[in-house]
Amino acid sequence: MSVWDQLVGQSRAVEQLRRAASESVPHAWLFTGPPGSGRSVAARALAAALLCERADPSERGCGECKSCRTAMSGAHADVTNFATENVSIKIGEARDLVVKAQDRPAVGRWRVMIVEDADRMPERTSNVLLKAIEEPPPHTIWLLCAPSPIDVLVTIRSRCRAVTLKVPAVDEVAELLQRRDGVSAEVAHQAARLAQGHIGIARRLALYPEAKQRREDVVRLPLGLDGISSAVAAAERLISTAEAEAAADAEERNDREKAELLMTLGAPESGRVPPTIKAAVRRLEEDQKRRARRVQVDTLDRFLIDLSTFFRDVLTLQLKTGSTLINHHLERDLADYALNSSAERTLEQIDTINLTRRRISTNVSSRLAFEAMAASLVLRH
Repeated sequence: MSVWDQLVGQSRAVEQLRRAASESVPHAWLFTGPPGSGRSVAARALAAALLCERADPSERGCGECKSCRTAMSGAHADVTNFATENVSIKIGEARDLVVKAQDRPAVGRWRVMIVEDADRMPERTSNVLLKAIEEPPPHTIWLLCAPSPIDVLVTIRSRCRAVTLKVPAVDEVAELLQRRDGVSAEVAHQAARLAQGHIGIARRLALYPEAKQRREDVVRLPLGLDGISSAVAAAERLISTAEAEAAADAEERNDREKAELLMTLGAPESGRVPPTIKAAVRRLEEDQKRRARRVQVDTLDRFLIDLSTFFRDVLTLQLKTGSTLINHHLERDLADYALNSSAERTLEQIDTINLTRRRISTNVSSRLAFEAMAASLVLRH
């Protein structure tokens, strides 16, 4: 199976990348597309094709040679795959990438720098990368990933070759789940439909029953909103779930990272800890807090996306568009809800959810934002 087979429903992008891998390669690329479209997978696939060991350029990206396999898994010596776990990419991290980009390839033809979530670079951080992307060493290729071109500084995107990805069709995602993960056809199609083509989310829903149940609880939330008290309680449940998700992630990693840091710095087992080590531990703890915040925000944002599908389906029924319902298994509940509301009211509720998504991405209290949203979603009789 070639590396291109993992790019589901992206035939135009695959053709573009195949051609580039066998001809002259631009020094900088920008992969854009909605969440779940496979931006980082496409970047790794191009990296694998560029480092592929096949002599015939048209066969590069074979997926079978050692270079292809290690590039796709993130273990290739000449591929740097950077993905921040913080809310934004810091200047120090960008400078480290610029320094790394100067290294000559260790085993392959290219030094490939993949930056996921390039949209999380503030302007000052983007400017650090700008010079390196404008005038990279002849052996270095930059691959940036972001939801859309406007999420990246204009001076950077103007210097990148654009690759635009789309949301894969439900049938295409279902076929991948069946082929790659051994999921039954029925489960695969339901997961793909509920995930709206997001490959990662579809896989989680298909393989982990607890993830599917959690989504079900979120989507059913509007059905239980009959007043302010129930709205506040519902908001608290969602916030608590997101906090538990962040705590579970932290529990697995924080202590291990701190122990590794102390060992690396040669911290004494007892007695006074040097100030330099204390400062390094403080920085690590601050990074861990930022990471926990991102996990919580990302979880809440996914809740909001799932919640919006309920009102999308309600609007579909109210306008009688005939479109397939995302939450088809709730058709009777959705129909009852649609009869007790109006299309105008449903649009207001969708706008409220979108506003909440924007709010939680800032420093606004997530708890207050969710309480306000839940209160606004209460059905008016």
